[in-house]
Amino acid sequence: MASLSPMMQQYFEIKKKNPDTILFFRLGDFYEMFYDDAKLASRELDLTLTGRDCGQPERAPMCGVPFHSYETYVAKLIAKGYKVAICEQLEDPALAKGLVKRDIIRVITPGTVLESSMLDEARNNFICSLNVQGNRAGVCFADVSTGELHATKLSAKDAAALTEQLCNELSRFSPREILINQGALDLSALPEFIKNRLNASLELLDSEKFDSQSAVPVLTEQFHKSPEELDLADKPEIEGALGALLGYLKETERTGLESMDSIDLYSGEQFMRLNLTTRRNLELLETMRSKEKRGSLLWVLDRTRTPMGKRLIRSWVERPLLNPAAITRRLNAVEELTRDSILRDSLSEQLYGIHDLERLMSRIVYGSANGRELRSLSDAAAKLPTLKHLLKDCKSDLLCKIYEEIDGLEDVHELIESAIVEEPPFSVREGGIIKPGFSEELDQLKGDMTDGRGIIAKIEAKERERTGIPKLKVGYNRVFGYYIEVTNAYKDQVPPEYIRKQTLTNCERFITPELKELEGRILGAHDKSVQLEYELFTSVRKQVAAQMERVQRTAQAVARLDVLLSLAQVSVDRNYVRPVVNLSGRIVLKESRHPVVEALLEEPFVPNDVLLDKDENRVAIITGPNMAGKSTYMRQIALIVIMAQIGCFVPASSAEIGITDAIFTRVGASDDLAAGQSTFMVEMAEVADIVKNATSDSLLILDEIGRGTSTFDGMSIARAVLEYVADKKRLGAKTLFATHYHELTALEGLIPGVKNYNIAVKKRGDDITFLRRIVRGGADDSYGIEVAKLAGVPNVIIERAKQILKEINEGKDVSMPVRLAAQRNTEEENGQIALTPPNEVEIMERLKTLDVNTLTPIECMNTLFELSKLAQ
Repeated sequence: MASLSPMMQQYFEIKKKNPDTILFFRLGDFYEMFYDDAKLASRELDLTLTGRDCGQPERAPMCGVPFHSYETYVAKLIAKGYKVAICEQLEDPALAKGLVKRDIIRVITPGTVLESSMLDEARNNFICSLNVQGNRAGVCFADVSTGELHATKLSAKDAAALTEQLCNELSRFSPREILINQGALDLSALPEFIKNRLNASLELLDSEKFDSQSAVPVLTEQFHKSPEELDLADKPEIEGALGALLGYLKETERTGLESMDSIDLYSGEQFMRLNLTTRRNLELLETMRSKEKRGSLLWVLDRTRTPMGKRLIRSWVERPLLNPAAITRRLNAVEELTRDSILRDSLSEQLYGIHDLERLMSRIVYGSANGRELRSLSDAAAKLPTLKHLLKDCKSDLLCKIYEEIDGLEDVHELIESAIVEEPPFSVREGGIIKPGFSEELDQLKGDMTDGRGIIAKIEAKERERTGIPKLKVGYNRVFGYYIEVTNAYKDQVPPEYIRKQTLTNCERFITPELKELEGRILGAHDKSVQLEYELFTSVRKQVAAQMERVQRTAQAVARLDVLLSLAQVSVDRNYVRPVVNLSGRIVLKESRHPVVEALLEEPFVPNDVLLDKDENRVAIITGPNMAGKSTYMRQIALIVIMAQIGCFVPASSAEIGITDAIFTRVGASDDLAAGQSTFMVEMAEVADIVKNATSDSLLILDEIGRGTSTFDGMSIARAVLEYVADKKRLGAKTLFATHYHELTALEGLIPGVKNYNIAVKKRGDDITFLRRIVRGGADDSYGIEVAKLAGVPNVIIERAKQILKEINEGKDVSMPVRLAAQRNTEEENGQIALTPPNEVEIMERLKTLDVNTLTPIECMNTLFELSKLAQ
């Protein structure tokens, strides 16, 4: 260390405190990286690796990026999972005595990004803290870019159930970074889920950082309230998670945590349960295949104009409400907006151009906002008084509340307008950011800078007249500064008060006390003005930061208005109807339509009715051919329920929605190769999750249960599941059950609450037409061969399939020739000839190994059916 230059000694001292980060070390107009950091950054960012003399024989490896464009490079490193420490110059190098002071101002991690260029304005950027204690857990989610802070407590009967709850909660918030304790690491499936499904950065913290007692002073300091006032006194798991999270944020952000001034304590009882599988199958936020927004429910509903609104509508779609009164308040507001097209248009026009108040305010509070961001806040504030005025005569409770919560922020707008130029520079330390007239002192300094030439010209004219030297002139160079130049022909007329500064071949140069004083004023004016502008700017930024609570409250109100307006506009454009939302437990829809498919289709969508309740219409068995619309029908019912419970009108001519506490889906088929699970295993795992977690108030969407195994096994499982979900004593949930097992239609009349429905099909010869209508009764055929023909399967295969189907329907065992051939081959190899028909051998072998006492009635029936077929 002793042989290193002072600057490199400073670098190593700072680097030693932040060993797990890439250190961006500010040197002039660049952030430089040295040694291993330089090699890594050079490789990851494709930068040229150079070297720097540092007082040692070998040059230090070095690379750098311009400070004004560092965000682009940091974003790439963060995306690759690295942490970046920003080491800034804490004083002006021109004014510093000796080595410039430097220190870390913040550490940027995936969950602590503030820069707008690194963030998606339509999504929150959450960091999560998990405090797992046995079968209980405290979970906290924070978005430092908006100041949001959410927390909840989870508990379960065993580790597997807790893991499942945590996975669902994490997938709903999709955090970029997760802080965990050892207890979370002990849930072996959890880290695997985070790595494979969430692609989030994982940080294991010491267990003592999650200590609830140690967290109390941290929480009190942050929120200025006691745990009792925060409603955390009986929630030690949440206290520990919050303490660890806030401690981590203070280490990384250093300043600005004032924006997190409240906690949203939520519970599962507030929102509909939608697990990861359901959200994916229903394509709430993105499509399953392309992962695009287009084609999702969010795509249909999102007409928001502001970034705050885009984030909020996403949250509403993911968290439908369970309280009928809260849903009704939203529906009342949406209805009022649907009835007034002039108000809708005026509000929409006023919302357009309102920038991201939440994130702008967070950057201002953190002290990282520049002049452009203050101007963006001012531009947004300029629209608020008119926006508020438009809501003045609204009648619905929610719109009236929004009216009260919107602050015009006139004083904030006036301050920024008077202080900051219309097009401020990117940097806040180079001047040109403060408007003329804001500071008399600054105006004087800038006057000295701009009027310097005029003052010099006046001095030159005055000195010529005073001395009588006609060719006297005042000049300037960098070495001597300002001077008076007199040619040799007139040097005898030089006044005695002139001080000789330089002798040239044909002239002499002099200075005077007046000229020296003027030089100091003019040359120092620029540096002084730049420093004063920075001080004035930071003062304005602090004054705006002091209004944080007003701005955040206004931003939240604007976001709610934006979402309600979006739902109203979609409802008008798509001819949606207001649903009746109650506690009846019924789902009654007339002429319902799929909101997404309808938006994508060019031709009219075929509507269908729905009747589900807790009594005679608990389970609907839906049969019909593939591609006829069974899955679309079931999904549209689920989506309509979600739409109603977020407070939106729905695609139907009338709708009654009884509060649904959860929606579970078993749709489609897919392997989970990473977990070593087959399609059938995934299917059964999802079925197990559904029957364990659903209630009588849940809605189940079950599509083709049992298709991943043999016909009789699959049919048995499908029937057993149907019996279970239909049984009021066991579950009794409202269920839509699509199946190709036509034998299950016999359950109507055998099991109370089960009704048959089918997709109407029109058949002409070998050709079929899907009518897309749901009608009562079971389907008379699966039309599988006809669908195969529609899909383009070669005709030779189609004809052979028809032949095989005919033989099966006639009672012939089409597999017998195959089995006989295999039997003969085996006998010939062994030199034996079978004396007993192969079917009888197989029947006898199965009977010998059959334990009748262990079979259920349905298994006995299926086994008898199979043996009967063999005997025939």
